[in-house]
Amino acid sequence: MRPVAYLFASPASVRGDAGVALARLRESGAQVRVVPSLAEWQGFRGELASANLIVDALLGTGLKGAAEGLFAEVIQDVNKISRNGTSVIPRMVLAVDTPSGLPSDGEAATGPVLFAHATVTFTAPKNGQLVSRDAACCGRLYVQEIGSPPELIAQQGAGLLRWMEPREFAHMPLVRKADSNKGNYGHVLLVAGARGTSGAAILAGRGALRAGAGLLTVAVPEGEQHVVAAAQAEWMTHGLISTKGGATALANWQGPGWDEVMTGKTVVAIGPGLGREEETQEFVRTVVRGTDLPIVLDADGLNAFAGRGSELRQRKSAFLAVTPHPGEMARLCGQKTAEIQADRLRYAAESAKEWKAHVVLKGFHTIVAAPDGRVFVNTTGNPGMAKGGSGDVLAGIIAGMVAQFGSGYPAESVALGVYLHGLAADDATVERGEATLLAGEIPDALPTTVWRFIEELQRRD
Repeated sequence: MRPVAYLFASPASVRGDAGVALARLRESGAQVRVVPSLAEWQGFRGELASANLIVDALLGTGLKGAAEGLFAEVIQDVNKISRNGTSVIPRMVLAVDTPSGLPSDGEAATGPVLFAHATVTFTAPKNGQLVSRDAACCGRLYVQEIGSPPELIAQQGAGLLRWMEPREFAHMPLVRKADSNKGNYGHVLLVAGARGTSGAAILAGRGALRAGAGLLTVAVPEGEQHVVAAAQAEWMTHGLISTKGGATALANWQGPGWDEVMTGKTVVAIGPGLGREEETQEFVRTVVRGTDLPIVLDADGLNAFAGRGSELRQRKSAFLAVTPHPGEMARLCGQKTAEIQADRLRYAAESAKEWKAHVVLKGFHTIVAAPDGRVFVNTTGNPGMAKGGSGDVLAGIIAGMVAQFGSGYPAESVALGVYLHGLAADDATVERGEATLLAGEIPDALPTTVWRFIEELQRRD
């Protein structure tokens, strides 16, 4: 079956390299349909619908304003044909450089945007492909090197907005020394779980261990300690005083045993599965205010600060990482979820500065905003992660990274945790459907993922 190309311009106007490419296309035997107006397009619309693969190179990054007229009509027709990527057997749409109609600078599109299943862009992603409200129109984003000068890449990548890719982490001590011991890689204290939600503690704990933490103690309400202790031989457990409802009691902080629990720890991760009892939330707030250890705050730990996000900066610790999904971020900021989603970059960056914290705003293209103004955007991961427990694993992975690297690389340790979490989920779904992914399979995939990641860095060096 020969390819068919649709040229939405006069052939005489195609000059330079584009003219040479058009001549080569015709010489190859491909059919070229010239579509100068909407009237001609009406006759070709049905033909396009029979294609198995549609390559979008209609409009590029130089687009100013909205796609209009003929271009807008074509974009809308392709979106109908591809069924917006949700059909079991859609027409595959591949965008070249950027989906047509998507502004490259990050602003929201004012006209239609072509919905691609995958986009191949060059050298580095555009801001619009990372943080725009319409970034999902890229589908899976692939970045292809085309021989751009290294100095140009360095200059373009010198800003505060960073795309997470292996070279962002090349300066970190990712390869362990031969004389390493467990004390070199930190001791994570994970405060998590309640009656009925001990699984959250287990998933977060497995994430911390697989991320490379040297030691891990999982502190859970005393009634859940036997469940958590039996789940993994490699961690230690501590039973906490519990409320009548089986959650963590405030008395844990007030009692003499808490100092013993904290002794020798490197980082405190608190929140997965804790529950929303008021006494437990007061315990969380007290720990965040009172400890001087680095803190990773997740899930119900974040809900303890709903409507009082400004209190996050009232603490002794110099390091805080918060990991909200959009709903949790909305509660922290006193906004609606839709408002957060409409301007994810701004809310993450401003909150990181206000709270003096590393903000991990989860979702499609998770954002990691650092208090120094840097913002990392992640493009690893897939829809299979939209399942309970994935966030618990991420909290554990971040805690494990902070335990190892946080003292020298605070922002990078958080960003690396996010990057590898998504990459492991991608690796876990190479030969299986994304919808079947279980959160517990993400830490299972991490060993191979980390090995491949370090190998790639060594090849590029």
